[in-house]
Amino acid sequence: MEPFAPKNPLRILVVEDNPDISENIADYFETRGHVLDFAMNGVQGLHLALTDEYDVMILDIMLPGMDGLTLCQKLRESNARKMPVLMLTARDTLPDKVSGFESGTDDYLVKPFALQELEVRIHALVRRNRPEVTDLLKIADLTVDPGTRIVRRDGKIVELNRSCMRLLEILMVASPKVVARAELEHALWGDMPPGSDSLRSHIYLLRRKIDKPFPTPLIHTVHGVGYQLKVTDEISS
Repeated sequence: MEPFAPKNPLRILVVEDNPDISENIADYFETRGHVLDFAMNGVQGLHLALTDEYDVMILDIMLPGMDGLTLCQKLRESNARKMPVLMLTARDTLPDKVSGFESGTDDYLVKPFALQELEVRIHALVRRNRPEVTDLLKIADLTVDPGTRIVRRDGKIVELNRSCMRLLEILMVASPKVVARAELEHALWGDMPPGSDSLRSHIYLLRRKIDKPFPTPLIHTVHGVGYQLKVTDEISS
């Protein structure tokens, strides 16, 4: 099969302490246009899962620092990330599989495995957990296509990083209601927000993209509460 650039490349988090397996996965998926991040232990893997956004996680069970079962359980308990998880393991007994599913995994693949089967399973998980959304989100001259992740204002495409995109979607869905700071922080980082200035920095970046090049601001600060997105200049930003 020839490498190709997928229409919707996936962002994949691989938590695996075997460098040979990680390298094989990287070679296979990166030639297909997907973007991968790697963690060599469970603690690092959980941190990445809670502080960034991925379409799917490939998770080994036997890991230093924190095993995969504990990582998956903590991820599900945080309720911050709904990403599907596929566990890779040499354990192939029924009790082992039951333990994996009880911890919150969505699928289970036994080592050794075929990379093509891993690819098929990952795409199936992503399709199941990320249904196609076609309705445009629209406020004034600002539009977001949730399916293609394309943002436009006044007809011009606006490039956003993943965190700013997440914030914008939340604010647009809630508009014109105010979204509390705590809710936005939880959406980005779960129960482990990096600091009080982090959300403010992300809002600042979002405003630079969405508001600053245009005459009418849409993102407003409601002091002591949070942020809202609506067509008005009555609330000082």
